[in-house]
Amino acid sequence: MCVVCGCAETPSDHTHPHADGHTHEGGHGHGHDATGDLHYGLGRARVSVPGLDEGRAIRLEADVLGANQRFADANRAHFAAHRVAAWNLVSSPGSGKTTLLTATIRALQARAPAQAIAVIEGDQQTAHDAERIRATGVPAIQVNTGRGCHLDAQMVGEAFARLPLHHGAHDHGHDHSHGPALLFIENVGNLVCPAMWDLGERGKVAMLSVTEGEDKPLKYPDMFAAARLMVLTKTDLLPHVDFDVERCIAHALRVNPAIEVLLVSARSGVGLDAWVDWLLDDAAQPAPPAPARPDGAVPVCHL
Repeated sequence: MCVVCGCAETPSDHTHPHADGHTHEGGHGHGHDATGDLHYGLGRARVSVPGLDEGRAIRLEADVLGANQRFADANRAHFAAHRVAAWNLVSSPGSGKTTLLTATIRALQARAPAQAIAVIEGDQQTAHDAERIRATGVPAIQVNTGRGCHLDAQMVGEAFARLPLHHGAHDHGHDHSHGPALLFIENVGNLVCPAMWDLGERGKVAMLSVTEGEDKPLKYPDMFAAARLMVLTKTDLLPHVDFDVERCIAHALRVNPAIEVLLVSARSGVGLDAWVDWLLDDAAQPAPPAPARPDGAVPVCHL
């Protein structure tokens, strides 16, 4: 099922004006400029779905994301009760999330061998990434979403219940001498839909590889606006690609002035210590409040 799937059987029965003054049937909420470029998502819902007016889109969003928020709030309380610091790792496919995560786990194991770590892996199909994590000795639960393009809070809660971190129940029976346990939630590769979904995490970490182009924060602003940290990955490839680091950082700061930035290479190890420092320092701080969801934004995606 989709939040707003765009597959309605009957068109909307109302009309709306285009930017040039003529009308068009349906609730598209778009206009076009002098170049002829089309701009969808200009209305309150910030999305265009054939056969669905903006009011109905907003109501659907409120219903579905409201239900998700209740699961996310429960997750957040559950993580706190278990002294678990959880991060939601988001990116496009192929950014190097799993490769960096395995390198991060090994760096954490070398620095603090008793540190409790676990991973929830999100993909549409296969358990390949979970198997890579398990090869490091860290427990991982694979969540396959089928046609879904993101994890939701209910999925994460059910996966967490299957992890050893959960079995060390509520501050008794779990060794916290090395600080909070660390939980990494590797989301489905997608720079759009996961921005909207609170999983109960401390924050989103947006990973962007230098092979993708420095304009991604502007092209996918909701993701970078929702993230606390941007990690530029595969930086060992910088001599071989046309990627302007300073421009990318400027673009990210334009959409999110509070975002932090780290440059990391899992292959060479450059920046890995700074990334591990950030994780451990952040985990030692009080958990931030639940993130605010952008008003009127409707995810067009599968649940």
